[in-house]
Amino acid sequence: MQSKVLLIYTGGTIGMNRNPLTKALEPFDFEQLLQNVPELKQFDTQISTYQFSPPIDSSDMSPRLWTELSHVIADRYDDYDGFVVLHGTDTMAFTASALSYMLENLTKPVIFTGSQLPIGQLRTDGKENLITSIEMAAARHQDGTALVPEVGIYFNGHLMRGNRTTKQSADEFNAFESFNYPHLAQAGVNIVYHEDHILRPDFKKPMKPHFQLDNNVIIFSLFPGIREDLIRHIIATPNLRSIVMRTFGSGNAPQSPWLISALREGTRRGKVIVNISQCLQGKVEMGRYDTGYQLKEAGVISGYDSTVESAVTKLMFLQSHYDDPDQVRRYMQRSIRGEITV
Repeated sequence: MQSKVLLIYTGGTIGMNRNPLTKALEPFDFEQLLQNVPELKQFDTQISTYQFSPPIDSSDMSPRLWTELSHVIADRYDDYDGFVVLHGTDTMAFTASALSYMLENLTKPVIFTGSQLPIGQLRTDGKENLITSIEMAAARHQDGTALVPEVGIYFNGHLMRGNRTTKQSADEFNAFESFNYPHLAQAGVNIVYHEDHILRPDFKKPMKPHFQLDNNVIIFSLFPGIREDLIRHIIATPNLRSIVMRTFGSGNAPQSPWLISALREGTRRGKVIVNISQCLQGKVEMGRYDTGYQLKEAGVISGYDSTVESAVTKLMFLQSHYDDPDQVRRYMQRSIRGEITV
């Protein structure tokens, strides 16, 4: 039976042209994008399309648009075997992470892809990314279940778990990497799926979509010389519910009494403070050094090997479900979509 894939165009470099006057990249019509990929007609897959209007520069991506994207997928979920989302690279890892939480018990592929060069340019990476993403979204086991029933990012020959992935380069075609989790598939002459790394949902249960997010969260990075008054100002922000704090190495912070005091006060006020390493690879181990242990004593919780993108979107998701900060803390320290290794 022929597979059916929905191709969702949100915007991004893949669907842009260069303005002859300004020389800047700007979106063009989705039909023009499809005309640049005649290879799509060779697929033994039925491909339908959906376009965000107007197309969105990924710098303008927001929780409202994540909700809209979730609705697009949920409303058409029973009609397709898989979904490919064309998205700008700048915030793709944020959107893929958010969707992984919003689509509970996902039983079909939702593959994000895009390109570093517009699809109409001669050296574009967009064609291969698009064609392979569609093939992966359509791939099924002999029993009809999806080979990759999760939210992934496909780029430059690699399929990665969406909530494990970070943009690593603004210039290279190898734009994304999942530093703390193995690739789900490699695309060379053949596509090799690493099934032991792929999530296995309960195919007998329906996918459960969620449409609420609470974005009362902020990210800040520690650095030598960080000012006390600014940190205390952030922590005292009235509606702020959680903080993703990017620390040094394996989760360390300056041994300044004022910092520990401020973090302890934030925890006492019900704010959830999550410790994420500034390093791209590795994990937070708060018992490894005394500085990390002091953070733990102040009520800061470990983000383990989470990406920043995954941590902030997970907090938005959990905060929309739970008013109790202790409940949010508990779920932040569990893997609910394969986003951390505990």
